[in-house]
Amino acid sequence: MWRCVIGGRHVEFICRTNVICPASFPVADGAGEVWMALRFIDLHTHSTASDGSFSPSRLVGEARSLGLAALALTDHDTLEGLDEAERAVQEKGTRSPDFSFEFIRGCELSSRCGPAEAHILGLWIGREERDVSDLKEKLAEVRAQRFRRNVAMAEKLRGLGFAVRLEDVEALAGGEVVARPHFAALLLRMGVVKSVREAFEKFLGYRGAAYVPRELMKPEEAVELLAGSGATVVLAHPMLMRCPVHELDDLIARLKPHGLNALEAYHSEHGAADERVCVELAARHGLLLSGGSDFHGESKPLVRLGKGHGALRVSEAVLESLKRARMEQGLPV
Repeated sequence: MWRCVIGGRHVEFICRTNVICPASFPVADGAGEVWMALRFIDLHTHSTASDGSFSPSRLVGEARSLGLAALALTDHDTLEGLDEAERAVQEKGTRSPDFSFEFIRGCELSSRCGPAEAHILGLWIGREERDVSDLKEKLAEVRAQRFRRNVAMAEKLRGLGFAVRLEDVEALAGGEVVARPHFAALLLRMGVVKSVREAFEKFLGYRGAAYVPRELMKPEEAVELLAGSGATVVLAHPMLMRCPVHELDDLIARLKPHGLNALEAYHSEHGAADERVCVELAARHGLLLSGGSDFHGESKPLVRLGKGHGALRVSEAVLESLKRARMEQGLPV
């Protein structure tokens, strides 16, 4: 969405493509100086409800302070932080004299696709219990699987000579979801490692000494669960699956009949070539585009909210396209 201020009046219109450009710039016309402001969004973020370091309310406050037009909270395997984030929005209001702000309820599910993981985002998760009961039931199963994995990782770390107690990891997490970044934070606090990256490289990553594989659902199930909750379903950061494009093309073709709506073309770890591949795949399969930073806070300190590694800008036009498709389907926005 572009916003112009002409003679004190605010005028808005939609830009049809995602554009990376300065936030505002002067444009000359016959009426004098016109300032155009392109606003940005972030539809992929994490909070302390899963493995992020910002509370949901702090995340909302940060997004507003940066002037983002919209924020989606998409924590792993939980809906726990959504109500807190919404309350934070309501306390400040959704509009100010200068700009509006929109919050989108989301969630991220992980699934197994051959040797790779496919991450699936749901945007506009329903509020009513009837909409999310099946999703909540599955999320409880996923968290139980995480617990078994966490027990095994703690045992491996103790076997390596480190006094790691799962209770201490859970205390650091503070939310429903306890994950590897919380183990990394404990190892850092204990002085075992000097950075979160070192913790993953030596102990928690795929080749780490304490790594334990995850039990994951199939991507078709993840898509159906999120679609059943009333969500717009997005394949997150497709190029991070590191599979040949033809295999990604086949996966998208498999998932679309189950309810896949969009590809996350714009992501902190996607380069320009990755974006082009995603845009082409989305066009081929009649899907929409989405984008977000995948912000986690301190566990991914180089990834900034709304900006990724610095060059990421997801225009408000991306959000408008997603909302328009939902309205055409009779879904709330």
